[in-house]
Amino acid sequence: MNKCWLRCTRCSRKTDFRLIGKCPECRGTLLVEYDMDQARPTFTKKNLSRRSEASLWRYHELLPIHSPKSAVSLGEGWTPLVRLPSLEARLGLKRALVKREEQNPTGSFKARGFAVAVSLLSERGIAKAAVPSNGNAASAFAAYAARAGIEAHVFLPRDCPPLIVEECRLYGAHTTLVDGMIHDAGQRIDALQAEQGWFNAGTLREPGRVEGKKTMGFEIAEQFGWKLPDVIVYPTGGGSGIIGLWKAFNELQALGLVDGCLPRLISVQEEGCRPIVDAMASAPSPADSGAERTASPTGMRVPLPPDLDLLVSILGKTGGTAVAVGQDEIRSAQRTWGTCGISASPEGAATLAGLLKLREAQGIDPDETVVLFNTSHALKYLTPLSTGTHE
Repeated sequence: MNKCWLRCTRCSRKTDFRLIGKCPECRGTLLVEYDMDQARPTFTKKNLSRRSEASLWRYHELLPIHSPKSAVSLGEGWTPLVRLPSLEARLGLKRALVKREEQNPTGSFKARGFAVAVSLLSERGIAKAAVPSNGNAASAFAAYAARAGIEAHVFLPRDCPPLIVEECRLYGAHTTLVDGMIHDAGQRIDALQAEQGWFNAGTLREPGRVEGKKTMGFEIAEQFGWKLPDVIVYPTGGGSGIIGLWKAFNELQALGLVDGCLPRLISVQEEGCRPIVDAMASAPSPADSGAERTASPTGMRVPLPPDLDLLVSILGKTGGTAVAVGQDEIRSAQRTWGTCGISASPEGAATLAGLLKLREAQGIDPDETVVLFNTSHALKYLTPLSTGTHE
């Protein structure tokens, strides 16, 4: 295992590596730092090109597990990066590509975060864990916990897509539906913590999920021949993916594997639940005002991101922004993805809808290279033919 520790993003306090997510001093988010001098001799372009491991574990020097042999894996990562000529022609863009995260185990990018998070739990002998989720995180956690022999408990909003609920049960997770939203599910886990004694693996509650998701950034760099795109458009709820991408690119810069400016990171949210968009604009969000949140039940519906200030800071540092799109725009974008041969979830469709809106507003230049993220496939959001209920 490469030497690593935790560093607070708010007060810069350094602490020994542990499965915690918040700084004991200021409650800022803790992220993993590595001894880059130790990683540099083996984490090289040449060595990586020779590795046959077509998964995120090819980047083991910059992952916080003791040994690659202890990885809890279902073959996650190394997803295709596919060019989109028809979209380039439609929008007058030099290059547009989609990172096809729907090809991960359990059909979403959430597999990355939980491959690393569950590996950390397994290494420490944790036998019981819980996760609040809008859907895809729960099914990914359930699958990896099953793989590791960990008792999984998932808490989901009652309007979670039924197929995802059934998927969690298929993996053997104890599945509870909660009135309200993801933060209400999180409160249920916290309230039962003393009684149940489980580990809470929610967003930014431990360092593994960000570390798993950062491998998306490593892959983009490697797939682009160690150059970085100009713009990345990413659907954002809790924000660990944005944090992970930003972290990955900074680590690659520290190792001298990429240079120049980081990609502009653009967060896309749905109208009705847009805390990051509102924070970027310094406007009150529905979460602050108490207004009704009308966004559909997807991974973007997170009224209270665990570290909104950090997300705003990252978007600002990269010259990025946040944009909100409506449900009609998302549905239209899903159909457009379909004409490209891509099965896109509402979250993945939101990235395309966001790109269309930004391009129309001249927020993206014609000569820029843009990467869109499709974080899950459409089938998980279909209404089942069965008339049965999921309680």
